[in-house]
Amino acid sequence: MNVENVICLGVAGNFAHHLEQAGELKDFENVVTAEADTPKGIFPFYLPGSDSFLGLYAIGTDTLTLPTYEANAQVEPEIAVLFDIVYNDERQVTDLIAKQFTTFNDCTIRKEGAKKISEKKSWGLNSKGIGDKWIAIDKFEEGGIMDSYHLCSFVRRDGVVYPYGVDAPLLGYSYFYTKLKNWLIDKMNTQVDFGPLENIAEHLKTCHYPNQALVSIGATAYAEFGEHNYLQNGDEVYVITYDKQKDDADFTASPTKVILHQKVQ
Repeated sequence: MNVENVICLGVAGNFAHHLEQAGELKDFENVVTAEADTPKGIFPFYLPGSDSFLGLYAIGTDTLTLPTYEANAQVEPEIAVLFDIVYNDERQVTDLIAKQFTTFNDCTIRKEGAKKISEKKSWGLNSKGIGDKWIAIDKFEEGGIMDSYHLCSFVRRDGVVYPYGVDAPLLGYSYFYTKLKNWLIDKMNTQVDFGPLENIAEHLKTCHYPNQALVSIGATAYAEFGEHNYLQNGDEVYVITYDKQKDDADFTASPTKVILHQKVQ
């Protein structure tokens, strides 16, 4: 599925410990949240039709291209959910209907002095990665197909495979299902330009109120190798979501598994 006409948004801080491991907790020190260990906000990483750098479609499938300048890039293994957006007559978002999900690499550079999260998220073609297939969502609530899914990631370097992110159940997200959906709707309507965050309602307007949104719902905590190693040319990235009841956390293809495999250059 091509998502070039879909606004693409990410959730910051939806897995415990990810922001502190990534060295980004300080970016959000002035952002107040309702509860501890909850998402800090949402950010854009692709705005179809925008004249800004975020107007470049940067999502690849088999190649991850590092910046031409020196940068510390890390895999951010995530689940991406495709939502239909429902607006009211005032162009406020009133509902998000979850349709499908896949694996996603929200690859991020640890860029000193970046004022917005989006400045660390898109630097050119193939700076992101998306899985090769989608899984239909029967219902975005407990009792649905996503209950038994896990997310894991690996990097192969010099022939050795290292766990990059921890193997985590999707039910381990801080906000998931209805709680996540309602929070996303609120942020899409009310989030203001503050600190590292941006006004999402303005972005929706600039994008002529798209019918769908691709939302990467948060990166897992890092395994030891992922926390201490940035990506290098020649690495291979694997981000895998699999049904724990049917599959294993490996590179074997399965109808119920999605494997994102990117070669780093």
